[in-house]
Amino acid sequence: MPSEGIIGVLNDLWIHYKDQTSLKLKLIDAYLGYIMVTGIIQFIYCCLVGTFPFNSFLSGFISTVGSFVLGVCLRIQSNPQNRSQFETISPERAFADFIFAHIVLHLVVMNFIG
Repeated sequence: MPSEGIIGVLNDLWIHYKDQTSLKLKLIDAYLGYIMVTGIIQFIYCCLVGTFPFNSFLSGFISTVGSFVLGVCLRIQSNPQNRSQFETISPERAFADFIFAHIVLHLVVMNFIG
């Protein structure tokens, strides 16, 4: 009997994710979750306390959003189901690009803080 309702759909999604997703992609997903929570906390803090050192808030938030985007790119390129779209890019190359882009991103963020 198929699952019914939103709870059943979410349960099926979780079971499929747990069984079908590799440990490497789960690790990247955990990183993305951490980055998302960090960005949400920064935004809530900004709304509640204010943006007195605006450059600091903006740098932190840009760093979080940039890190999330780079993590999503890494996940897309590392996913074996997307191998046909990234035939020339190995997972090791995708990770090296991720690290290089992170270094550039954080150099820009540190420069922006002042």
